[in-house]
Amino acid sequence: MKKIAIIGGGNLGTAIAEGLIISKFVKAGNITVTRRNTAPLQHLARQGVNVTTNNAEAIENSEVIIVSLKPYNVREVLKGLRSSFNPKKHILISVVTGVTLQDLAAIVDHGVPLFRAMPNTAIAIRESVTCICSVGASKKQVAYVTELFDQLGITIPIDEKLMDAATVLGACGIAYALRFIRAATQGGIEIGFDAKTANLIAAQTVNGAAELLLKGNRHPEEEIDKVTTPRGCTIAGLNEMEHQGFSSSLIKGICTSFEKINR
Repeated sequence: MKKIAIIGGGNLGTAIAEGLIISKFVKAGNITVTRRNTAPLQHLARQGVNVTTNNAEAIENSEVIIVSLKPYNVREVLKGLRSSFNPKKHILISVVTGVTLQDLAAIVDHGVPLFRAMPNTAIAIRESVTCICSVGASKKQVAYVTELFDQLGITIPIDEKLMDAATVLGACGIAYALRFIRAATQGGIEIGFDAKTANLIAAQTVNGAAELLLKGNRHPEEEIDKVTTPRGCTIAGLNEMEHQGFSSSLIKGICTSFEKINR
């Protein structure tokens, strides 16, 4: 069983560690998580995870290195650890937004197999969609990294040129979906529900809608057609939303986020 070091024990790094432990993909004792201030990691330490401030030591004692740092300091931190990486021993996985495989190769220039993975915050409950690309990795290594992230949701291999788009659709998309649920909740209150009940109905309805598509492998319009009867209340509501720019505003929002990430 490979040992895993997570460099950067923030929200995402911690969520990855917790998900891997819960899934039993790796024993807690085979995970090391680093952070300058380890106080927020003590709940992991109590589960048997190795918690440390020493990045070099964490890398030396592991085979799989997951970099979960802030984008603004990843280059500085990794440059200081360049000599710690061994291409015959290590796999490097970055979950850092905006750091390309070329960037990683320039920093860790030893021929180490490199991966970029873009999960979303649902990784905390093992329901993420994680897009992955790689360079210099064997089929066995790709299979291992895919299996690792499959413990935390579903995994989709993509070309790196689509990684920014994956960030917007998959990671930013969580916020878009939550904003829809919030709006639906407010609508539910308007028509008579208390806030707690409206939120529960809206959230579970979105969950059910997603499951219909995922489990049935269907197009959204197929399921919409099932509930839009002639002259019914569903089609009336949908048409009003479209008149107010529902679909176009969502599409514009996604495109605006994509333009922002590419500036």
